Amino acid sequence: MGRTSKDKRDVYYRLAKENGWRARSAFKLLQLDEEFQLFKGVKRAVDLCAAPGSWSQVLSQKVGGQSSGQVVAVDLQAMAPLPGVIQIQGDITQLSTAKEIIQHFEGCPADLVVCDGAPDVTGLHDVDEYMQAQLLLAIFRGRDVTLLYSQLRIFFSSVLCAKPKSSRNSSIEAFAVCQGYDPPEGFIPDLTRPLLNHSYDTDFNQLDGPTRVIVPFVTCGDLSAYDSDRTYSLDLDDGSEYKYTPPTQPPIAPPYQEACRLKKNGQLAKELLPQECSINSVDKLPQPLPIHTVLTPKVEDNEINCSS
Repeated sequence: MGRTSKDKRDVYYRLAKENGWRARSAFKLLQLDEEFQLFKGVKRAVDLCAAPGSWSQVLSQKVGGQSSGQVVAVDLQAMAPLPGVIQIQGDITQLSTAKEIIQHFEGCPADLVVCDGAPDVTGLHDVDEYMQAQLLLAIFRGRDVTLLYSQLRIFFSSVLCAKPKSSRNSSIEAFAVCQGYDPPEGFIPDLTRPLLNHSYDTDFNQLDGPTRVIVPFVTCGDLSAYDSDRTYSLDLDDGSEYKYTPPTQPPIAPPYQEACRLKKNGQLAKELLPQECSINSVDKLPQPLPIHTVLTPKVEDNEINCSS
């Protein structure tokens, strides 16, 4: 596959590189802001699960560029530095991480919290969906709420499900946009409480009150903009001449680095067919790292960092 193939079939990947964004997901946050004016009046912003840093880049320009603006980025992985962004390498589900964030804001609460994180996928959709809900609920946890959006409605006056134009139609990805933070009276954040209470009836149609909520679903971004599922010519309609642009920022010590090295050297373990194996040949086989399956979480968000 040529290095321009991805530029041709993924216009947002290509535009991200040309505009200096670390990942195509920058356009998602920009389009969400077009719809909801997320950055209006924001002085303190937090980017959770920030690596590789495209959303932090947006925040650094929209919030950190102000004289009094502050941006804190948190991720388990190391991330290349960004001007105007304070980085914390830690677990967003730990109370110590939350305290460190507040320290950087001198005890003041954040005006905006964004998170484009996802757990490693297993391929079992029910399990993956549950784990994604768990990760999101790690930010806003209550005790007596059973469903994700009902949980968020306890803390926010407005909860919407949004789909940016730059998010592929073929992807089930969507974003929860929560505005008007208003926690219940007497609420005390406690990261040690259970994430979900499974005492509800398995038939969701029997739920009522605050546990039965129909969440509005909206699309974001100019509908006449580039289609994220379409393949475009290398020379766009606006007359601009194509010029290849390398990725803005290579990943910092990614978890798949060792697998890539082994694959490049032909040492990645592979399954041999029975007719290809014999006692003598098996004895002489090298002993590479036994990696049989590589699962890539959130390919859409990390793809700009893969140059191969």
